[in-house]
Amino acid sequence: MNSFGRIFRVSIFGESHGPVVGAVIDGVPENIELCEADFSADLARRASGPIGTTSRREDDVPRILSGVYEGHTTGAPLCIVFDNSDTRPGDYDSFDAMPRPGHADYVAAVKWDWANDPRGGGHFSGRLTLPVVAAGVIAKKVLGDIGFNARLTEVGGCTDPGRWDSLISAAAQEGDSLGGIVDCTVDGMPIGLGEPFWDSVESLISHAVFSIPGIRGIEFGDGFRAAAMKGSEHNDPFGPDGPLKNGCGGVNGGISNGAPLHFRVAVKPTSSIAKPQQTWDYSKNQPGALSVKGRHDVCFARRVPVIVEAMAAIVIADLV
Repeated sequence: MNSFGRIFRVSIFGESHGPVVGAVIDGVPENIELCEADFSADLARRASGPIGTTSRREDDVPRILSGVYEGHTTGAPLCIVFDNSDTRPGDYDSFDAMPRPGHADYVAAVKWDWANDPRGGGHFSGRLTLPVVAAGVIAKKVLGDIGFNARLTEVGGCTDPGRWDSLISAAAQEGDSLGGIVDCTVDGMPIGLGEPFWDSVESLISHAVFSIPGIRGIEFGDGFRAAAMKGSEHNDPFGPDGPLKNGCGGVNGGISNGAPLHFRVAVKPTSSIAKPQQTWDYSKNQPGALSVKGRHDVCFARRVPVIVEAMAAIVIADLV
C-alpha cells in the first residue's frame, strides 16, 4: 500500500497537483536534533534545474507538523508536508480519454473506476518522491556514521558526463527522452543486518527501490555479470577483517557481511514525451496519436540518485 517498514515505518500521501504531499514517519527515536534546514542539501539534489529536468518550480520547503519539539525528535510519529504551488492541472485533461503510453493513467483509471486523480500522474507521480527524500534525511540521522553515496554513471548508454547535456538537449529537440544508471554504495554497514529469504537485504532494498516511479532494474555487486562468471571468479574470499573483494555487493545469504553495500539501478526514459505516440482514444473508440504537452523531465534519472539513497537509508534504518 502506501507504507513501508515495520519499526522505522514511512507512509506517504498526496497527489502531484493536490494541496500538499507528505509523509508520516513512525519509529523515529527521541532526542535526535532535527530542523527544517537539515533537509536542504538532499532536497536540493532532487530539485529541478539541470538541463533535461522539468520547468516546474516548487519551493519544497518542509513543514514539520508533529514529532519535533524544541529542535529534537520526541519519539512520536513525525509528520512532514510540502506545499504544491506551481501546478497546471489543465495540462492533463485529455489523459482520461487518451492514456499516455508507459504511464499509470489507464491502469489506475480501471483499478479505481475512473475515481483517481489524474493530474500530473496523481499519486503515481514522481512528486511523491519528495517526502521519500525527506524521510531518507531522517533515516540517515538515525543511522549516524553509515554513509550513503549514489551517483548517476550513465545517461542514454553514455558513461561520459561531459556529453550528457548535449545528448539530453538533442533528445529534447526530438521531443524524446533518455534513461540512465544510478550507482549506490553504502559504507559502514554492520555485519548481520537482514533476515534469510523474505527479508534479505537485497529483497528489502529491491522492494523499496522499485517503488520509485520509472525503475526498470537493480543488481547487486557483480549483478548480471555473475551469470557469465565461474564460481572462483565471483566468490569473495575472506580475510581477517571480512571479504577481500565485493562481488556479492556486501551481502551473503541475505545478510550484510560488513563490506560496503553496492548496487546499481536502471532508470527508464521518461514516458511523457512530445514526440507523437500511438494510443487508444476511448472517447472516439479508435486509435489516436498523442503528443504529451506540459512540463516533464527529459531525463529524470538526473534527479534519482538522492531518492535511491533515501530508499536505502529507510530500509537500513528499519533493519537497525
